Amino acid sequence: MVVRMEQFGKVFLVGAGPGDPDLLTIKAVKAIARADVILIDDLVNPEVLQYAQAIARIVSVGKRGGCKQTPQEFIERLMLFEAQAGQCVVRLKGGDPFIFGRGGEERDHLQAEGVDVEVINGISSGLAAPASIGVPLTHRDWSQGVIFITGHGKNAESNPDWYTLAKLNLTLVIYMGVARCTEIQAALLEGGKAGRTPVAVIQSATGVAQRQLITILSELPQALAKSAIGSPAIIVIGDVVRCATEFARQSNVQTLRDIVLQKMTA
Repeated sequence: MVVRMEQFGKVFLVGAGPGDPDLLTIKAVKAIARADVILIDDLVNPEVLQYAQAIARIVSVGKRGGCKQTPQEFIERLMLFEAQAGQCVVRLKGGDPFIFGRGGEERDHLQAEGVDVEVINGISSGLAAPASIGVPLTHRDWSQGVIFITGHGKNAESNPDWYTLAKLNLTLVIYMGVARCTEIQAALLEGGKAGRTPVAVIQSATGVAQRQLITILSELPQALAKSAIGSPAIIVIGDVVRCATEFARQSNVQTLRDIVLQKMTA
C-alpha cells in the first residue's frame, strides 16, 4: 500500500538544552506539548516531560558515549514508522540537535522518505557550560573567535587536527573529549600551545550534578584523574578561562586544592 504524503505526520528535532529545564525554549515547549510520541535521549532532563500530553507515548532512546546505546538506525526507523502512521513525533535531544547531535543525519533520512521535519534549536552545552562558571567564549583581550569541535571523529581519518588547532589563537570548546584528554593535550602541546594555557572542564553543565575543574593544559590529564570528573563534560581551552578565576572566588566553585588558580595569572 502506498502511503499518501498528506497522511504523514511530522517530526520535530528538538534541542532540550544542556540540563537546566528552565533553559528549554518556548518553541520547544510548544512542540513537546503537541507530540503524540516523544523519543528522548539519556542526557535530556526528564523534567521537560512535564510539558507533554498525558497520553503522549514516551520512548527512551539512550545515546551516551561509552554506554550501551540505542542503534541510530533503529531510532531513524522508529521516527519514520510513527510519522508514516500520522503521528506528531518529537525527537528530544540534549543540547542542540545540529551540534554533535546527529540531527543532520536524521533530517536527511526522514526528508528522503517524504516526511516533514522541523528543527528546533536548543542551547548547546558548549555555550552553557563555560557561561555557568563565568567564562565568555570570546573576549576582545584574549580571543576573537571560538571553535566547537568533537574530541574524536567518526573514524581515524576524520579525527581533529590538534596540531593545527594549537596554532590558532581561538578558544577551543571540545565535546566528548574527556576519554582522550591525554592524546589531545599531547597533540596541542606538540603543536605549540603553551602548557600554561588555562583549561576548564565542566561536567553535567547547568544540572544539579554540575562539577567543574579549572587547571592548565600541562596538568590536564593528571588534574582530571584526581578530580574524577567524567562524561558528559565540556573542555574549554584558552585564555578566556582566566575569567573564571574571579567567578570561582565569588561563587566557591569547587576546584582541586593543588591546582592553584594563580598559576593562570602569574
